[in-house]
Amino acid sequence: MRALSAAELLNAWERGLAQSPPVRALTLLGAACPDASPESLATLSIGDRDARLMMLRKWTFGAPLVCTASCTECGERLELSFSTDDLFANEDDASTGSFPLSVENYELSFRLPNSFDLAELATLDNPDTARQLLLDRCISTAERDGNRVAISELPAFVLEVVVTRMGEIDKTGNVQVVVSCPQCAQRSQAIFDIESFFWKEINAWATRMLREVHKLASTYGWRELDILNMTAWRRQVYLNLIGA
Repeated sequence: MRALSAAELLNAWERGLAQSPPVRALTLLGAACPDASPESLATLSIGDRDARLMMLRKWTFGAPLVCTASCTECGERLELSFSTDDLFANEDDASTGSFPLSVENYELSFRLPNSFDLAELATLDNPDTARQLLLDRCISTAERDGNRVAISELPAFVLEVVVTRMGEIDKTGNVQVVVSCPQCAQRSQAIFDIESFFWKEINAWATRMLREVHKLASTYGWRELDILNMTAWRRQVYLNLIGA
């Protein structure tokens, strides 16, 4: 995986505008991993995918992160500051293979959720339906006392153990940050979604970059690619010269 040039990032942003979140995450990774096949990227566990997105984000905009969250107790709007290294430091890649699991007299085999699964779930509005479909896709075999059991017939406590075990294996697939409210002193946890956060940043960057290209091209007659290939410092110098 490598960092993206301004032109490559802008092209990935343009393609991603018409895509669902799971697909545009793969578009970004595909641009940064030109030697990887689309299928190999799509079968990465969500934690592995997000760790790569976080690394790409670090290369693109730096390690510091600033985002907002709401206090679950009083609704106060909070600003959170942390680093990419705080969230994904020292994490090994999760396997894309199959994992055995024993729960009382049940024997199961499952894999971790991937982007193919998220793309299927993206069209569903009901969380319970989405959860059941995800488990149907990820649990490959289930037996009770040696007899095959349909996934839909597994008891709730067994499914909960499967979900918990998935989270233990693929920790970066569900990153949470601690939120402490200065207004009411309530402490809670908030989910950090790197795909959504990174895309919002890219969208703001692309809008600003197109404005800069328009101003410089209109003034000097330069091609878009020539402007994008400039360093951010040099572009700003020219913008200052024309009073933009």
